[in-house]
Amino acid sequence: MSTRECIFCKIIKGDAEGYIVFEDDISIAFLDVRPLNPGHCLLVPREHYETLMDIPDELIGPLFKNAKLISKAIEVGLEAQGIFVGINNRVSQSVPHLHIHIVPRNRGDNLKGFFWPRYPYKDRETILDIQNRIRGAINRLLIQP
Repeated sequence: MSTRECIFCKIIKGDAEGYIVFEDDISIAFLDVRPLNPGHCLLVPREHYETLMDIPDELIGPLFKNAKLISKAIEVGLEAQGIFVGINNRVSQSVPHLHIHIVPRNRGDNLKGFFWPRYPYKDRETILDIQNRIRGAINRLLIQP
């Protein structure tokens, strides 16, 4: 797949809609449109790397620092009891652009194993509310010492 065809590259360039919750020079995070739970985010490097094994070593630290920030923001912004963080490489990787799943978890959310049902948001208002809550939490976390 070329970067012209990659939906994540299109979101990064602003050529496709993405509900962005965070971005910096290294990466961008947006809501998954078929979330495991509301607030399920995808964190992707701005450059197109297909898998974790393809990304340069010097980007791993900054990328996972951002994963940590977004994880904390989801817990704070959505009052989640925990977070699931995962990466698929090739198998079950629906988009061949490295992406880190950051999923809010709560006891009794019925997510078991790796065969979880996925459901779209009920409406645009719901997705925008969740987007704004995570963005607000990221902003609050970035200004804390």
